[in-house]
Order: sequence, then C-alpha cells, then structure tokens
Amino acid sequence: MHFIDLILLAVALSMDCFTISIISGVTLRRRLWPAILRMSFLFGFFQALMPLLGWLGTTRFSRYIEAYDHWIAFGLLAFLGGRMIRDSFLPEASKTFDPVGLKSQLFLAVATSIDALAIGITFAFTGYHTLTDLTLPLAVIGFTSLLFSIMGNLLGIRFGKRICRRVRPELIGGLILVVIGFKVLISHLCQ
Repeated sequence: MHFIDLILLAVALSMDCFTISIISGVTLRRRLWPAILRMSFLFGFFQALMPLLGWLGTTRFSRYIEAYDHWIAFGLLAFLGGRMIRDSFLPEASKTFDPVGLKSQLFLAVATSIDALAIGITFAFTGYHTLTDLTLPLAVIGFTSLLFSIMGNLLGIRFGKRICRRVRPELIGGLILVVIGFKVLISHLCQ
C-alpha cells in the first residue's frame, strides 16, 4: 500500500472519531484537556488495535468476526445514542451521558473502531505478513485518529456555545450516533 493510500485510509477510519469528538466538544462546552486527551488517545489506540486484532484473527476467527461485527457496532452506537436522546429531554442534573467519563469514552472508542477489524483482515490478504509490516499502517491510523479527535473536540467546544443556545446537543449527538450505527449496519448488510 502506498503512503498516500495509507493516509487516505487513516483519514477515512478517523471520520467517526472526528464526528463523535465534535459532539463531545459541544456537550463539554469548555476545554477539559485531561478528558479531551484521554478520549483522543482511546480513539487512536482502538483504531490501531482493531486492525491488528483483525489481522491476527484472520486465520482463525475472521469468518466469525465478519458475520457479527456490524451488529456489535450498531448495538453499541444505538445504545449510546438512545441514552443521549433520552438525556436530552431530562433535567440537567439527571443526564447520564458523560463525555468526560472513562466508561462512555471506552464505549465510544470501541464502537467507532469495530469496523476497523475488516481493515486488519484486508491487510492480511494484501501482503502484510509480519507484525513489522503492520507497524507503519497501525501507527498512522492511530495517530490520525488521535489528531482528528482532538480537532473534533476543539471544534465542538468552539462552535458548540452557539449551537447550545438553539438546540439540544445531546439530542443531535444521539441522533448522529444512531445514524452512524445504521450506516455501519446497512453498509455491511448490503455487501
């Protein structure tokens, strides 16, 4: 794979992280660097880990993973999106979606990276035969996702103040998560 192709792949994989990070920034409304950096690290880590797991599992588990990965991603995203939609109608004190919470960040990181398992399976069939071969692609994917997550959070914080005056960010964020979940599900079912 050429380096330009690798960059384009990394950008494509990081788009879900970017979108969810924007939602997180809108919800945060201020720069909480520890939360932003942890979320960005988790997104980058899982975006790099999942292709590795897909590559490792290709010989043994690929047929099992491919059959259900889209349902798992859809379920996680729909669950989190549904909670955010519900929270948008609750008083501020009783909301459960917390973009600062480790549990929420882990759920989001795993849910947005499950489709990257397929990339790892693809790597196994396109000439990446050793772990050393995978080092550069995994590093580029992880680092790109980390950068896009930081940028998304900062954009959400910057423009979220104006958005929050007019709309409920949790409602929009929840709807976006559900739409991303349906996109993953439909794209896999139509293949």
